[in-house]
Amino acid sequence: MAPKRWQDLVNGVLGLYMFASPSILGFAAPGSMATRAAWILGLAIVVFAAIAMYMPKAWEEALNIILGVCLLASPWGLGYSDQPRPTTSAVVVGLLVTALAVWAMLMDTAVQKWWHERHLTR
Repeated sequence: MAPKRWQDLVNGVLGLYMFASPSILGFAAPGSMATRAAWILGLAIVVFAAIAMYMPKAWEEALNIILGVCLLASPWGLGYSDQPRPTTSAVVVGLLVTALAVWAMLMDTAVQKWWHERHLTR
C-alpha cells in the first residue's frame, strides 16, 4: 500500500532529523533536557507520521499538530531556550511539522465534508 499524502512522508523525515539532531548539531549530552526532548518528540513524530501515511485519518494529523506545537514550545517549556542550536532546531522543525500536518488535515475528505456542512449549509 502506497502512502496517501506526501506531507506525512516529509513529517516522518523531519521526525527522523529531530531524533538525530542532537548528534548532527552537537548537543547530545546524556541527561540533557534538549537531547531527551529531541529524541522523544522526534520518535513520536516518526511513529504518528508513519501511521498517518498508511491509515490517513484526521485524528493522526491532529496528533502530529499537537506534537509539532509541543516541539515548538519545548525550549521554553523544558528550559533549554538558552541553547541556540537545539532551540532553533526545535522551533523550525516544530513549525514545519505543524504546518504540514494542518495542510494534510485540510486535504482530508472527511474534514472537507465536515467544513462544507458546517459553514456552507447555514
